[in-house]
Amino acid sequence: MSGLRIACVGEAMVELTIDRPERQIGFAGDTLNTAIYLARALGDAGTVEFVTVLGKDALSDRMEDFIASEGVGVSRIRRDTNGKLPGIYSIAVDAAGERSFSYWRNQSAARTLFADGFAQLEGCDLIYLSGITLAILPPEVRAALLAHLSGHGARIAFDSNYRPRLWEDQVTARATMETAWRITDIGLPSVDDEMALFGDADAAGVLARMHAFGVTEGALKQGAAGPLPLGEALSPDITFPKASRVVDTTAAGDSFNGAYLGAKLAGHNEAECLMAAHNQAAEVIGHPGAIIPKLM
Repeated sequence: MSGLRIACVGEAMVELTIDRPERQIGFAGDTLNTAIYLARALGDAGTVEFVTVLGKDALSDRMEDFIASEGVGVSRIRRDTNGKLPGIYSIAVDAAGERSFSYWRNQSAARTLFADGFAQLEGCDLIYLSGITLAILPPEVRAALLAHLSGHGARIAFDSNYRPRLWEDQVTARATMETAWRITDIGLPSVDDEMALFGDADAAGVLARMHAFGVTEGALKQGAAGPLPLGEALSPDITFPKASRVVDTTAAGDSFNGAYLGAKLAGHNEAECLMAAHNQAAEVIGHPGAIIPKLM
């Protein structure tokens, strides 16, 4: 699998953590988080690059430096020349580790992604994106991107990551996500997102719909209950341990996705991929913030 070229596509944001004096400014975003954890998991089996648009400001410079420092390529990052800046969000975490967010992103540079075409995706073997990637794009660019991906030739990995406030309405979100799922090779849905968007009654309903869409490879995330494979069921003696502590659930799903893809692309079997992903997410939620220090 050496030489794989992987592009993670989406929005990177400035992360403000007001209750952490030691680190009040960081950088994160769902597909960026996945890119970082994927690069850590993949090792020498391939290269991971981040595809986005940043501004020409000091925070954008620092963000690009941070991305590069995490072993993620930055050659596919475009810089906006019309004064746009990165989006910003702040995190508040409650006593149970559940987080809430406040966003300033409506005019972010990333919303101009692919306004000038799809050259940033050339030469990729696998393209990872999310429902947030799709939601922030203008409708005409969103549709053009999905059409481009359907004939691109790269494998597509997708996480719906449904955030209702980003979409025009639920009908648009549902239609767009279905189109995305139908061109997906590796699916990484979360059961709560899928049930909220499509009205599935339970995990079995989500799995049945995924199969109807043609998605039979990947993982259905269920939080502490542990993941389910989208393909053949695991042996019943395989169980997933719960996290020993929960400090901050930020990036739980993103880190799961990165570890799962890294293990899969490195050639591990499905049980190993799911366990590596579950364990990575359990480790991440035991620390504050989206990106935890590298384990030595």
